[in-house]
Amino acid sequence: MQEPFAENPDPRALRSRKALRNALIELLQEQPLEQISVRDIVARAGVGYATFFRHYPSKEAALSDIANEQITELFRLSVPVMEEGAHSAAITLLSYVDQHRSLWVPLLTGGAASAVREQFLRQARQVEAVQGDPGAWLPSRLGVRLLVSSTLELITWWLSEPEPFTVEHVAEILERTVVTPIISASTGVSG
Repeated sequence: MQEPFAENPDPRALRSRKALRNALIELLQEQPLEQISVRDIVARAGVGYATFFRHYPSKEAALSDIANEQITELFRLSVPVMEEGAHSAAITLLSYVDQHRSLWVPLLTGGAASAVREQFLRQARQVEAVQGDPGAWLPSRLGVRLLVSSTLELITWWLSEPEPFTVEHVAEILERTVVTPIISASTGVSG
């Protein structure tokens, strides 16, 4: 997937870019990405067709940009808290998702889940969320994949529940069923 074009510091261009991103997010709440056209996005954003291509080469690149921004924010908030423990990091991550539920629901349930997963996986590898021990039975790269996939699956489930569980409850589920087992398997440290 191509990276989005470099941002233009012109205020009008920034407003157009924001309108395009918001339009795509709104449309994702209504239909899957495959059913959304660039014409749909620009119509919702109230900008010209050519304007879209000044900012993004494709709707997938626009989606990737949104996913990248959200995942970057998740890591910015939760990685520093990891030193306090997996539970604190889970609370931080899930609180952010809960506060931005209107964005995360379409990202994970509106046909954008694969883009979000790829961005999450890419950034998890960069920060080495699971530092492996070569002697551990679970290879660290697989541990990262399992951690990312399982975390996103749990969040998707939580967001789609008609009566969602509290952040604290889901953090406990995440820590006990995903984080602790995977980290202990890939580091050789029992939880």
